[in-house]
Amino acid sequence: MDPMTQSAQISSSQGLADGQNSAAKESKLSDSFLSSSPVSLIQSPQVKDLIHWRDPKKSGLVFGVSMLLLLSLAAFSVISVASYLLLALLCVTITFRIYKSVIQAVQKSSDGHPFKTLIDKDVSIPPETFRKHVDTSLTYINRALKQMSRLFLVEDLVDSLKLAVVMWLFTYVGAVFNGITILILGNHPLSFQTQIDQYIDLVRTQVNTTMAKLQEKLPGAVKRSKTE
Repeated sequence: MDPMTQSAQISSSQGLADGQNSAAKESKLSDSFLSSSPVSLIQSPQVKDLIHWRDPKKSGLVFGVSMLLLLSLAAFSVISVASYLLLALLCVTITFRIYKSVIQAVQKSSDGHPFKTLIDKDVSIPPETFRKHVDTSLTYINRALKQMSRLFLVEDLVDSLKLAVVMWLFTYVGAVFNGITILILGNHPLSFQTQIDQYIDLVRTQVNTTMAKLQEKLPGAVKRSKTE
């Protein structure tokens, strides 16, 4: 066989192998992104059980603690809330440590440190786990940057108009509520997620219909193809 032809075949095979490896890596990263996305987290059985109150004790504890935290943030600053929480935790651990030391001294036992099991536990983050979350976060950031660039540079006039309308509506929302108030209001209705989803679907359908009519009337608007 001609050496030039053999060299060309080897280069072609190497290029094909590199392309397959690259596609496999991209597919793996995409699967990791989808499996760790907020949508998949919300649709997980554990989160659904909490939202639909299948275990009242667990759901009540989670929503009660979250409501208490949000009310605390509404009344105090983040620094104050964090300081009080850490101070309360320290008070509990120090009191328990002193109590166990007194009991050991009275009973003349040698049980050792009461938190020895927790102290000896490895709490370090493995490098693989850290890199995995960094890669996932980078995927979110790149997607957000691409979307922002597309919207603010008016790649699609209709989408940019949608964003402008939403931001204009949020100016009125911000004049009435702050972020903590909205979170507090949204904390309780999670137990009625099914009914809320139905109304959201109705609103979304109405908005899409209105925007479709607006898109037909706007001259020069960039229309998406059906494949998109």
